[in-house]
Amino acid sequence: MKECVIIDGVRTPNGRAHNEKGWFRKVRPDELLTTVYHALFERNPKIKPEDVDCIMAGTANASGMQNDIGRLAWLAAGYPESVPSQTICNQCPSGMSATMDAARAIMTGEADIMIASGVEDMEKVPMAANMDMPPRLWNRYNPMEIPMGNTAEKVADQWNVTKEDMVNMAYHSNIKAKQARDAGKFKNEIVPVMGHKEDGTEFLVEHDQWIRESVSKEDMMLMKTPFKENGKVSAATSSPLTSGAAALLLMSRDKADKLGLSYSYKYKCGTQAGCDPTVMGVGPIYAVKRLFERFGLSAGEMGAVEINEAFSSQSLACIRELKLDNENAPFAKTNVWGGALALGHPLGESGARILVTLHNILKTEFPNEKYGLATLCGGFGNANAVVLEKI
Repeated sequence: MKECVIIDGVRTPNGRAHNEKGWFRKVRPDELLTTVYHALFERNPKIKPEDVDCIMAGTANASGMQNDIGRLAWLAAGYPESVPSQTICNQCPSGMSATMDAARAIMTGEADIMIASGVEDMEKVPMAANMDMPPRLWNRYNPMEIPMGNTAEKVADQWNVTKEDMVNMAYHSNIKAKQARDAGKFKNEIVPVMGHKEDGTEFLVEHDQWIRESVSKEDMMLMKTPFKENGKVSAATSSPLTSGAAALLLMSRDKADKLGLSYSYKYKCGTQAGCDPTVMGVGPIYAVKRLFERFGLSAGEMGAVEINEAFSSQSLACIRELKLDNENAPFAKTNVWGGALALGHPLGESGARILVTLHNILKTEFPNEKYGLATLCGGFGNANAVVLEKI
């Protein structure tokens, strides 16, 4: 098996998915996607578009503007027709699934240079748009337990996560995201994109729109749940609707050496797991356990961890059961630059985004650690986990 090294990773800022207030309301998702492709080629001039063996693009809803976006965005940007592509739909893990498939192609020798990406515009292609659920599904599951917010409430109940627990995690996610932004820690991964302010003024978007300038636990505790009568999950402890794109440049180690490119980490291993869709948020428990068992790894060996914060309840349940970190925030090595509760969660993008961020965190915050873990849950009970290894 060949080694798959990570040459680079970038992302757009995450914008609010809103047709009046979203900074990217006048930017199409295919434009966000090709923005990160452009950046990869500009930052790595030894790699030309025609050198890429294949483009893997993840999106949670491959319809409307995101229909076969892997191919159509590439062609719309004027890139070579000879480079094939694949659009991967796996709900929230789509961007990570794209990365895993790209890495496997390199490791098996089927490819040398791959771009793995993820994209989602939750304003222009809303959640569940054009979805027609199989009626037979309701013979097996209660349809009221399938929506994401409802699953988060069920997880909170079954894993004994209190509202205070959830608010505390969301509070620290926002604090850490703001601190990271203000310290310029995202500059190496964020590619600025032209957007529009609420008044229509065009400006260069250089940071994530959802990061709050100030947060209050007291105010967050007062927010009501829209999901369940007397429930515990609120907008404060849920990831917001977001638009964004991310991409990674992956390469076989021998090809990178031949081109004289530098790298610090490689794709060590990855896995997927399924679980009950009515508690879809705890999917990382099963994916990470499977990954550790198959490859002889442990939570204690992970120098840094990125877990997508779809909801506070599911993130805390996973962190606690897997013993990835402290029982609650502030965490020592998990989401140290904040998570999706503060940065946003553009569904199909997030799996790629957390790998881009993990790569940067390992290089800058944990340079002496051997491994880093990224994992996330997905709608309908899919979950992915990937380990990066320092070379």
